[in-house]
Amino acid sequence: MIKITVGVLALQGAFHEHVVLLKKAAASLVSQQVSSSHWDFLEVRNSQELERCDALVLPGGESTAISLVAARSNLLEPLRDFVKVHRKPTWGTCAGLILLAESANRTKKGGQELIGGLDVRVNRNHFGRQTESFQAALELPFLNSLGEQQSPFPAVFIRAPVVEKILPHQEGVQVDELQRDETVVAPARQAENETARKAMSHDVEVLASLPGRAARLASGGNAVCADEETGDIVAVRQGNVFGTSFHPELTGDERIHSWWLRQVEDSLKQL
Repeated sequence: MIKITVGVLALQGAFHEHVVLLKKAAASLVSQQVSSSHWDFLEVRNSQELERCDALVLPGGESTAISLVAARSNLLEPLRDFVKVHRKPTWGTCAGLILLAESANRTKKGGQELIGGLDVRVNRNHFGRQTESFQAALELPFLNSLGEQQSPFPAVFIRAPVVEKILPHQEGVQVDELQRDETVVAPARQAENETARKAMSHDVEVLASLPGRAARLASGGNAVCADEETGDIVAVRQGNVFGTSFHPELTGDERIHSWWLRQVEDSLKQL
């Protein structure tokens, strides 16, 4: 049995809801004998707590506020090291996805700092104001690895970003993105060793898209059903860094949390 400590960044946003679902998911995995690990969950507010973590969740909330508090708490650089130097498993939801992107637009320079780790450009607040929040039933094929037929996931979108562009992988800064107006780019960091480099894929994998019809209905605040139309990218993975535009932590449905914990466990077993 191995002990795995999963941290949830607890500076602002829906961190408590993540902790609740992570505990529920871990208990389910252990009871079903899918996982033999001992799981601990920790709210992270400083670099000492971050050092205890094997994996990390960046919650939904206000990305600018989270980055500002992280900087003032001397936590921003340790977060960058955690994700980009040590390459530990990390998942960002909504604001967390913005923070993990290598580039974010609709952002005035100096108004938002990024951690990076995903070679994507995100469009912040793609769906508009909080009053235009909505829910969509999404087909998530990656959940099929849980071993049973999966029903659509009730994805909650609140002032959500989308992945606007998959960027070419670069070891340094995304130089072309620096030339864009109202765009902020994450600073470069290098993986510390070969093990860390192996945890980082050069390719970004698209795991889910919001169907076009659902996107058009978003402004009405309606719950909508997914179909086969091509739409906005709302879930991506690059190596052991994972990001979702929506808020699984607000649904009470622990399936994505269960899937991610299994990814974390598999990643750590390979070390």
